[in-house]
Amino acid sequence: MKFELEDFHRNISDEALINDIKQVAAGTKHNFLTIRQYSKHGKFSADTIIRRFGTWIRAIEKAGFKATRQQLKGVAEEELFENLEEVWVKLGRQPRWREMRSSISKYGPNRYGRYFGSWQKALEKFVVYVNKEGTISSEAGIKSLKIGPTTKHRTSRTINWRLRFLVMRRDDFKCKICGTSPAIKPGTTLHVDHIKAWTKGGETALENLQTLCKRCNIGKSNL
Repeated sequence: MKFELEDFHRNISDEALINDIKQVAAGTKHNFLTIRQYSKHGKFSADTIIRRFGTWIRAIEKAGFKATRQQLKGVAEEELFENLEEVWVKLGRQPRWREMRSSISKYGPNRYGRYFGSWQKALEKFVVYVNKEGTISSEAGIKSLKIGPTTKHRTSRTINWRLRFLVMRRDDFKCKICGTSPAIKPGTTLHVDHIKAWTKGGETALENLQTLCKRCNIGKSNL
């Protein structure tokens, strides 16, 4: 297997990120762009953009778009869900109310209670929201998608956080090679990796993804 470098976007300029948002929005013919839409069509990771500008709304505003109240609500919901996913992965199980008050969560449990009505309702809606991705991103779900003329793929190389969570949950939030996890060894970083490389025709489908720790993923790339 030849050596390959993954796309590296840490040093990409703000201007390049904003221009890509504008380009994707123009392609979708919408006056607003959701995280889900960008993750599907964008060149960069939505997580990179959120880290750079603080929130998705700020990034959208930088690109010159104004969000309606309904759109703002949708983005706020996704950001709360993504934070919940990050905590769930670190714990290796469903978070408890009191655990959302710790430093591992950006938002406290009361924020979820105010937004969704209660902590339990937040969990229930999160599970429904994430599980929908399993149908969309399964091999059966992508079968009818058109193959991109430039990428020769049905799917984007980017693995969104919802699909990443489904893969990690299926793999018990443990590395498939060495078995380590953030719950067993705090500080462990888990990646979701294509089993058949995307560059070799592998699709970003649930069945073609696996959970690896950072160390094993780097070792796999060097084989």
